[in-house]
Amino acid sequence: MRYSALKKKMYELSQQYDPQHHTNGGTMAEHMGLLATPGDHCNRQFVPMLDTELEKIITFYGLQLKEVQDEIDEVQMLVEQQEERGLMPAYRDDDDDDDDDDDDDDDANGSVSGKSSPRRKRRKSVDGRPALSERSSRRLSSDSYDYDIEASVPSMRRSVNIPDSDASRSRGPSMSPRSTLRPLADMFRSLRGAGSSDDGPETVWNSKADFARDTRIVFKRRLTTLYLTATSLRSYVELNQTGFRKVLKKYDKVTQNELKDSYMHEKVETATPFTIESKDRLNRAISEIIALYAKCVTRGDVSTATKQLKIHQREHIVWERDTIWKQMIGRERRGEGGGQMKTLGASASSHEEPLITVPTPVGRFKITGSGISLVVALVVFIVLLNVNVIEEEEANRCFSILCFCTILWATEAIPLFVTSTMVPLLVVMLRVVRTARTPEQEPTRMSTHEATVYIFSIMFSPTIMLLIGGFTIASALSKTNIDRIIITRVLSLAGTRPSIVLLAFMLVSCFASMWISNVAAPTLCFTLVRPVLRNLPAGSRFAPCVVLGIALAANIGGQSSPISSPQNLIAIGGMDVPIDWLGWFAVALPVSGVSIVLIWLLLLVTYNPGKTIDGEDLVIKAIRPTRERFTLKQYFVTFVCIFTIGLWCFEHNLERYLGDMGIIAIIPIVAFFATGVLKKADFDQFLWTVVFLAMGGIALGKAVTMSGLLDKMDVLIRHIVAPLSTYSVVLALSFVVMVVSTFISHTIAAVLLVPIASEVGSNLPGGSARLLIFVTGLVSSAGMALPVSGFPNQTAASQEDEVGNLYLTTGDFMKNGVPASIMATMVVVTVGYALMKLTGV
Repeated sequence: MRYSALKKKMYELSQQYDPQHHTNGGTMAEHMGLLATPGDHCNRQFVPMLDTELEKIITFYGLQLKEVQDEIDEVQMLVEQQEERGLMPAYRDDDDDDDDDDDDDDDANGSVSGKSSPRRKRRKSVDGRPALSERSSRRLSSDSYDYDIEASVPSMRRSVNIPDSDASRSRGPSMSPRSTLRPLADMFRSLRGAGSSDDGPETVWNSKADFARDTRIVFKRRLTTLYLTATSLRSYVELNQTGFRKVLKKYDKVTQNELKDSYMHEKVETATPFTIESKDRLNRAISEIIALYAKCVTRGDVSTATKQLKIHQREHIVWERDTIWKQMIGRERRGEGGGQMKTLGASASSHEEPLITVPTPVGRFKITGSGISLVVALVVFIVLLNVNVIEEEEANRCFSILCFCTILWATEAIPLFVTSTMVPLLVVMLRVVRTARTPEQEPTRMSTHEATVYIFSIMFSPTIMLLIGGFTIASALSKTNIDRIIITRVLSLAGTRPSIVLLAFMLVSCFASMWISNVAAPTLCFTLVRPVLRNLPAGSRFAPCVVLGIALAANIGGQSSPISSPQNLIAIGGMDVPIDWLGWFAVALPVSGVSIVLIWLLLLVTYNPGKTIDGEDLVIKAIRPTRERFTLKQYFVTFVCIFTIGLWCFEHNLERYLGDMGIIAIIPIVAFFATGVLKKADFDQFLWTVVFLAMGGIALGKAVTMSGLLDKMDVLIRHIVAPLSTYSVVLALSFVVMVVSTFISHTIAAVLLVPIASEVGSNLPGGSARLLIFVTGLVSSAGMALPVSGFPNQTAASQEDEVGNLYLTTGDFMKNGVPASIMATMVVVTVGYALMKLTGV
């Protein structure tokens, strides 16, 4: 059943014929007759689709049932033929007599040594049809014997005294040597079959002879496959009957109709696959298969046969699901998946449409935008390396690397993390790192070995460990479902007023971004809001309003805690004396709260989500809280998270014991992975592209400092900021950061601008480096004017309704994102600046 297509059609019908969505009664009259109702017209379009699906199911079921029954009849006939033949293989080919003699000789020797011989080749049954053993002889192997087939040869391992055979000598010298061995082989075959049955007459179903054992294995395989086919067909019937019931129930609910009972009783329940007679027939066929399996494999024990077949069925289902899952993961890892999933540092689509296609003798050469950006970056890099823009060679080369990486980061010609990974390579090969300046010695250029040790030692800093610790906490909260439980309980308090529901979703999105990152938080919130959006009338302005509100709030949440986004950690890492969590919260939480309220008011004015297109008051369906109770594991995860965050808040007071926040980040990693809360697969799912992006940014920042480039910039910066006050510099820097973070990644904006903010702040009166770095980190999350401005916006831009229409357009982002970015930036430079001064940042 095409469940998705039926759902899409029913929502189209609900939007087309719902009286609440039509302001003009004449519009509906164009679609309906004088006495018809909207429900009648919905049924006329929806019922034929149901009939088509039902007819396909009936046809498929009939074909499959006939195949199953024919297969059962054929197996029964083969079983009867095998019983008539008994233990004698009904195959003999005169041309193979000599080969059989050799095989018999080997078989006789092999039976004593405990080894069986593969002696079945081209064989024909008595009636000219291929014997059952011949059909599967190529599949038989020594390791295919299952636990329920007893090994005959080891049980017959005994010492055998073979007497002389006078009969063989009396046949005269005309007998071939091979023929003289035939009676000896027959005797060993009879010995091997002796005692194979504990009670009752010996048959092919209980004998321990090789032929009997191989025959049972062949029948077991065939009957197992047949059982899986029959039970799958039964599941197919049950699943489709449930599907009809569910889709009709949803159809009645969406279109306010009463089609379910009549259609189920008149059409579905009377169709061939769903009648009681058909189900009984299929169950009888399955019982016949079990009986045949018991006869051929388990020596008549039906209970054991049923258990074995169910075990095979479960293993098949697990294997099939595991195989499909692994294939899906493999396709995504190979870049062959059709999804549009995007993580920081990876493009949304692996395919880019060419701008120009140039035919060449060796094929068509495609020129893409990314290719042009890459060529431009390389040209600029090579030109700057060969032009002395800056006097000192190390500083000039570092300036070339900085421009090269900036172009690649801004254009995303290659993945962002790949550009970051190139930084240590270029820094070491071009030898841009110098030793630190001391009163006794001028800085000297490091060797490549010294530069390698230095660069790699500073790349894995406490900031990186703090980032990994944040990923661990986010993963644990998500895997144990704590985030969903808390969020649904909070949203259940929002009521049914659209404005309050909008504010509740924005606050939840902001709060979730603080702890599970602003990458995962909007995805979770969009999942929770989807049931609300499904029940909205067509054309409701609340849908785009809440989708955009979640995205903008997630961006604001990216500045609320040190681990909510990488740019915050980059800002903390750029400070000479890192700010602790308590100091960060003292500034960021009020700033975020004020920004959320202002953006909420902006959306209320822009969309007026409390009204329908008809001007009536909109009532939102209440969100039900989950009834799940916290388990012991969830309490454990909650305790570890709160304990870790508490240590981060008071890190300065515990510095003599714990050293740094990066050491504290190890606590949740050990606690969750050692106890089994998180597995290796969860570790693999961390955003390692973000980790490498941050490491590359740290390496580039140190290279700018140690190459002398920052000293050269210091002179220019001092000249620019000399006549300006601290607050003027804050305003100018905030505007630059907002513009840059709007067009490129928020993290990259922090990577590029935090070193500049640090140098500018060190040249201001009173040393305001920490303050400017803090402002840069907060404003980096405020760039949200475009669909590509940050991951929350990208996620919101891809959200679709039930019929595949996007909720948001670029105009929605421009109309609301631009003023939201300006408001958030102004909150940072007013409220945030005042709090920074009060807290002594």
